[in-house]
Parts: sequence; C-alpha cells; structure tokens
Amino acid sequence: MTTTKTADVEGTLQQIYALAAAGADIVRCTCNERAAAEGLAQIVPRSPVPIVADIHFHVEMALAALDAGVHGLRLNPGNLRKPEEIRLVASEARDRGVPIRIGVNAGSLHPDIYERFGGATPEALVESARLELAYFDEVGFSDVKISVKASSVATMIAAYRLASETFDYPLHLGVTEAGPLPGGLIKGTAGIATLLAEGIGDTLRYSLTADPVEEARAGRQLLESLGLRERKGLDLIACPSCGRAEVDVIRVANEAQAALSALELPIQVAVMGCVVNGPGEARHADLGIAAGKHRGHLFIQGQIVRVVPEADMVAALVDEAKKIAAEGVAARLAARDVSAEAEAAADRALLLGDRGPDVNHSGERIDRIRRRGD
Repeated sequence: MTTTKTADVEGTLQQIYALAAAGADIVRCTCNERAAAEGLAQIVPRSPVPIVADIHFHVEMALAALDAGVHGLRLNPGNLRKPEEIRLVASEARDRGVPIRIGVNAGSLHPDIYERFGGATPEALVESARLELAYFDEVGFSDVKISVKASSVATMIAAYRLASETFDYPLHLGVTEAGPLPGGLIKGTAGIATLLAEGIGDTLRYSLTADPVEEARAGRQLLESLGLRERKGLDLIACPSCGRAEVDVIRVANEAQAALSALELPIQVAVMGCVVNGPGEARHADLGIAAGKHRGHLFIQGQIVRVVPEADMVAALVDEAKKIAAEGVAARLAARDVSAEAEAAADRALLLGDRGPDVNHSGERIDRIRRRGD
C-alpha cells in the first residue's frame, strides 16, 4: 500500500512504480477525500499494476473511487456500517465489474460483534465477513475477496483457517500492524508463511512500519522461498559462520549480496565459510564460493572451477555470474581450471590435518570412525 497522499499524483505514481519493480502485483491507495479520488482518476491509467482504493468511513469516497476507474475496492465492515450504503457500493461495483475485498480488521470490528463474541476472536472476524457477504448477496454481488487480519499472529492464523473452512472465496493474507523491522517482518512471515504452507491464501501483504517497498520485497522473497513464485533475482544462501571459518563470512556475504544484486540475474549463489563441507552442502546452488586459508574455492553446482585469493572472492563471484548468464552452466564447467580440484584438495587436507574425515571431490564428507588405540 502506498504511503503518499493520493492527491499527490506524481509522488504516488513514483511509489507505485517502485513497488511494482520490487515485486508488487497489486497496489492499494487510500481514498479518504475528494482530492484523493481526483488523484486516482489520473493515477489509474498510468499505473503499471491494478489499483485498489482503500475505503474506510465514507460511502461517497467508494463511489468516487469507482468513478475514477479503480480496479478494486477494499471495504472495512467495521467502519462502513450502514447496510444501505454497503448494498449501494456493492451494486455500483457489480454494474462496473469491479471486485471488492471485505477487509475485516481485529482493531476495528463492529461494536455489536465485538460484544457478542467477547472480543476480537477468530469467530468474530469471520462473522464480520459473513454479515458483509449477506449484504452483497442481497444485490447479487459475488466478486469478492476476504481478509480477516489481526495484529496477533495466533489470532490471525486461527481466523484464516476458520475463514478457509467457511467461505468459498479467495483470501487475502496479512498480519496487520506488524510493526517496524525486524520484528514486523518476523510476525508477518510467521502468520503468512504458516497459512501458505497449508494451502491457504491467494494474495498477501506485509504490514510493516517501513518504506512500503520493503513490504513488496518481503512478499516476493517469501513466495520465492516457498516455491510459489519464479525467482526473478538473486537468491543468496550463506552459512551462519562458525569457528572453522577462515574469513569473515558475514562481511563476504554482505558484499556479495550488494554486488550480485546489482546484476539483476535470476541466480542462486552460495557463500560458505568452510572449504571442507561448503561445496558439497551448497551443490544445488548455481554458483558459490567456499573459504579456505587465504583463498576461496569457486564452484558451480558443487564442482570446483577455480581457486582465487581471498581478496578476490566477491569479484570472482560477480565475474563468474556474468559468464554463466552469457554462456550457460555447461559451458562454464567445460572451461573450468583443471588444476583447481587438486588445489582445493590440498587446501582441505591442510585444514583437516591427519585426524579429519576424508573428503571427496565435491567436498562431501565420507564419515569414518577413528578410534584411538585401534
């Protein structure tokens, strides 16, 4: 959702384009005043993604947003409460073919529902959506999506599970008012990812106290991590580091993240602190590097292709990523330094000494029990 004043057409469009570039497929803008509705009329035809108007208290703003040509409405049942107004908006949306999200929020439930259920319980949230649907049914409107958000992760999960059992409509997921980073990101992920893993949810929003671009990035990365969206950019995996590491893994990983992100390549890259296990553990990565003593083992899909000085580790990753993009993995493996594996094996042997486990050409351990006194 944009954070600009919707009446600021150019500023809002700039943010919409930034959100779209970060992975947002739909953008919501507030429509809280006449100037905002007038702004929407200019924003909608220039937006790269569909625009949803956020409506809270004023039926006039919902009707004005429809006149502005928005692609969808979000109505909060706890704020727009008069049945005749709800039916009017639904009728107008029906005639224009514009969908509506019933956006139930635990913090703004209708007082009657709150009192009847003894608080903002999962059952109360679902009942609020059910009552709104009943008003829509009266005018023959069914182009609906539902959200039942709460700032409590546990309440949010329970509410969406109940909603998925109760309604046959798409569900929009979110932990509302999750807060600033990093806590808000953790709360949002805990709720959204849990439900997506259960097959619940059709769209989502991270509600972070941050630049909304961070929300779009988080959503994109979550979907990519769950395999629900094709990766469009860098996926950098890195070990958490430990006492075996011979370099500052955190620093190298951060430098690699910054340098490789700029390439905008759909590639998975691994930064591993240990040459003994690193290439084997990250063999699924398109490209990676594992640190030894003052050197780095550059590998492609687990196969060592070069050994480079420690100072050149990040530069080597960037160079190889460009070549993989231009030539392909097979060509780069064919062009590998044939002496690299022998160098890597020598480095591993140096680190392991006489008492370590044997290691094969991919860096995988071949476990062998050594007993003193045998």
